[in-house]
This record gives sequence, structure tokens and C-alpha cells, in this order.
Amino acid sequence: MTDIAIIGSGPAGFTAALYAGRAGQSVTLFEGVQPGGQLTITTEVENYPGFEHGIMGPELMDVFRKQAHRFGAVSKYETIAKVDFSKRPFTLTNERGEEYQAKAVIIATGASAKLLGATGESEYMGFGVSACATCDGFFFRGLKVFVVGGGDTAMEEANYLTRFAESVTIVHRREEFRASKIMLDRAKENPKISFMLNSTVDEYLGVTNENGIKKLTHLRIRNTGTNEVTDVPADGAFVAIGHQPNTSLFTGLLDMDDVGYIITQGKGTATNIPGVFACGDAQDSVYRQAITAAGSGCMAAIDAERWLQE
Repeated sequence: MTDIAIIGSGPAGFTAALYAGRAGQSVTLFEGVQPGGQLTITTEVENYPGFEHGIMGPELMDVFRKQAHRFGAVSKYETIAKVDFSKRPFTLTNERGEEYQAKAVIIATGASAKLLGATGESEYMGFGVSACATCDGFFFRGLKVFVVGGGDTAMEEANYLTRFAESVTIVHRREEFRASKIMLDRAKENPKISFMLNSTVDEYLGVTNENGIKKLTHLRIRNTGTNEVTDVPADGAFVAIGHQPNTSLFTGLLDMDDVGYIITQGKGTATNIPGVFACGDAQDSVYRQAITAAGSGCMAAIDAERWLQE
């Protein structure tokens, strides 16, 4: 039995663990399939306060983890596959069927990058296809790359990739953009960036060498107006169409919006089930930043502690 179980890690989960542990609660942190969260696949983090010259994402998360452990939080590198919130104490079950009980639960499962689901996407993921420009942009120095998407994420990734790539082409299925004006203008003003509008990626094409290593070589692009299909040479393709909260485990149990973000009560982190709290990208559809995730993790820990006291 633990006072507070935290499902997920990252800035939200680790901060919640730090605050709860420092308040004298026993804390078990289930770090899940991606210990440390999305920042572990990020290179340099320049916008987290306290690090004047930036810090590598994995290093920052390791610092978070060690600080939480210092105040007694225990990490379990397991994935929770089932939860029972119908009675207290709550029961959490991992993928091996082992059960844990907790007086309160904080959900910090974060979000994952959305993918197109086009043919060849999974086959060439990591072999020319990526969902993280800051992770993989360096490997495309002097090459021709494509960014798929029309929002701020796509514009930001395209601009970032111009540091390395010879050229960047943004592929977008419409002529109108969801991106903010400042981000769109920045992309349009960048001489390395061009646009392929009313277009979508139907298939990723490539070759496999004698050692079995795959390599992306082309994108099969379909014009959404004429349905004309063209194979375009491509050294890399970055999918930048947003994120999906990792909350399917709680479907039917917790109130969520249409996308799957957990709905919390008022200005706090409480869910519709007393004793269950949510923080970070699992419930934040607006900001989705490391610093705001950490802040909401702090809030969740304080909310859980006060609920346990009451």
C-alpha cells in the first residue's frame, strides 16, 4: 500500500513525486513505457528555467528523477495496464497482472506524437521518418527533408530543420493553416522553406541494403484536389500533426474531452473521481510545455495531499 501512486513520469510525474515525498507521503512512481517522458527523446532544452545555457532532455529528466528519489519516491519501471477506481484503496495492475494499492492516484501519462498511418510509416520510422525534429534533425545535414502538417508544430519543426537541411518542404492537405500568424510568417520568410499545399503523403518509399538496413528515398504525394499521385525524392520526412494524450487506459472511467484530454475540476487537478488527480500533457491541451507540466505536477501533489488529510 502506498499513499500516492503516480502513473507516468516526465516533468509532471517527477514534480508530483518530489512534492508528495517532501510532504511525508509514501510515493510509488510507475514510469511506464517511456521513463522520463517525451523529454528523453529531446536533445537540448533551452527554455526550462534555471539552465542558462540549456540542458539535454535526458539529463534534465535524470536530475528530476534523482531529486524525487531523494525525498523517498520509489520508481517502478512498469506499465500500468488496468486500474480499478470503483473502491478505495484504488487498485493498479501492471502488464504482468501484479496488483498495487494506493490511497490516491495522480495521472501523469503525458501525450504522444500523432502519426499519419500512411503505408510504410512504421517501416521507415527511424530510417528517414521521424516525429521529432529536435531529436533527429542533426542526421539530415545537407539533405532534402519534408515536414507534414499545418500547425505551429509543423512551422516550428520546419524552421528548426533549416539549421541542418539543404531544403525543407512543408506538406499540408489544405491551403489554410492552423498555425499562428507569427509562426507561419516566420516559415514563409525562411528562404530554405517551400510549401506543397493541397497535398498529403500516401506512402513512404525506400530501399533496403544488403545488410537489411532500410532507407527512405521517396514520398508518394497525392494532390487532395485532383487525386494526382507523384513520387517525390526525399531524404527525410518529419510528421508534425500534433499529439494524442496517453489516456486510453482511463476511457469510461474519467471525464475527457473529444480528443482524450482528462477534464479536471475548476482550477485544480481533481478529476470526477475523488482521490484521482491528473496533471501534465494528459490534461493540458493548451500549453504542453515542460515548465507547465512541472507546475501542474506540483498542483496535483498538493491537491492529493490535502485530499488525503481531509
